[in-house]
Amino acid sequence: MKKIEAIIRKSKFEDVRDALHDVGVNFFSYWDVTGVGNEKKGHVYRGVSYSTADIQRRYLSIVVNDDFVEPTIDAILKSAGSGKVGDGKIFVSPIEEAYRIRTHEKGGSSLN
Repeated sequence: MKKIEAIIRKSKFEDVRDALHDVGVNFFSYWDVTGVGNEKKGHVYRGVSYSTADIQRRYLSIVVNDDFVEPTIDAILKSAGSGKVGDGKIFVSPIEEAYRIRTHEKGGSSLN
């Protein structure tokens, strides 16, 4: 099992959610987060300068069986990208064990 954490643009969340559902990832958690990225300059919109030092993003936490890792990552990469600075990051970590509280199942079967 692996934990996939993704930090994406908030504007891409619905696309990513739909892409994850399309590949069979039907459960994940998400939070609205603020972070600091590599982009140093601000943007000008209608003559007003906006700072991009603090960036609003959405943080996704997804735990999948090993056979779902690549489809999950591919779905995020294809649906979250705009080709511009600030598209986000994906991190993959091993998960030792998982339990379903209701049935006491453990292991990969507890994720379905």
